[in-house]
Amino acid sequence: MPKNFRPSNRESTIISKIESSKEFARRKVIAGIRECKEPLANSIATKLIETRLVETANKNMLEEQIGQSLNKLCFADDFEVDYQISPFRKLISSPHVVSLYLTAFVVEQLINHREIVDIFGTDKDIYNTINNAVVKFLPE
Repeated sequence: MPKNFRPSNRESTIISKIESSKEFARRKVIAGIRECKEPLANSIATKLIETRLVETANKNMLEEQIGQSLNKLCFADDFEVDYQISPFRKLISSPHVVSLYLTAFVVEQLINHREIVDIFGTDKDIYNTINNAVVKFLPE
């Protein structure tokens, strides 16, 4: 007969503190977007075009779309964020929530925009490019 695992009160407390510290860090990073939204959107759009992952006829439109996505992320509740990033959770072992959200935006929604010619590269390439720009503005 298998033994039932029942965590002690101490283990439950430690697990709860770890989870709440992760949630606090996540909220802090998302709140930090408001301070650097425009330069972050510009940096991401520039990197995506320079690395030729996104082909577009209008760089300013790409920057504007990324800025709108960042603004939406600032005011989204946890369910909306989790829903948006759910297909990409397994992409990286410990992802940056902002980078993962923007990767999901580029791959799933931006590809349908009329000014976007095409999106190249793998999801991981897009994530790494976005993450390199995000980490400069929002260290985790």
